[in-house]
Amino acid sequence: MLTDLPNLLTLSRIAAIPLLVAIVAFRTPAADFLACVVFSAAAITDYFDGRIARERRQLSDIGRMLDPIADKLLVGATLMLLAGQDRLSAWGLYPAIVILLREILVSGLREYLAGLRIGLPVTALAKWKTGFQMGALGTLLAGDSSARLLHLQFLPVSGIGEAMLWVAAGLTLWTGWDYLVAGLRHAAVPRADARGAQGP
Repeated sequence: MLTDLPNLLTLSRIAAIPLLVAIVAFRTPAADFLACVVFSAAAITDYFDGRIARERRQLSDIGRMLDPIADKLLVGATLMLLAGQDRLSAWGLYPAIVILLREILVSGLREYLAGLRIGLPVTALAKWKTGFQMGALGTLLAGDSSARLLHLQFLPVSGIGEAMLWVAAGLTLWTGWDYLVAGLRHAAVPRADARGAQGP
């Protein structure tokens, strides 16, 4: 059911997006720090919704549908915010593009394979990718202004965030390639229904 706790946690990631956009618009050190907190809280729900669903045996089709959608909406909106607010350097824009394109690729593959009733399992490497990606985005939202707010001026927070984003982009390419190969492998298999439609 939509009101089960795992699904509510998933929906909270989507609900966090307009709040995040509004906070980032203030462009103050306190707002940057708060944006990091809100994003981090939303990102953590990605771990707990799946764990709770398994423990309580509340796995559902609607949860399986909403979970990747919520992740991609949160990541996509945050990347656009960072780019639109000039929070990424010229070099930092490239891993952001890679990450966005990979999300579109995997979404297309999942949609195609869903028509064949085939699922793409989440690999351990993909989980590492998600961890680095979420950590990078939270760090970039905090930025150097948050470091100054907390009297940690010696920490190059934005630089650390961009370095993590590059690592996430590398893992994104690796896992995206794995998913693409898996999708092409299934697409190359002749289907019984396709043969039947062509006649004997």
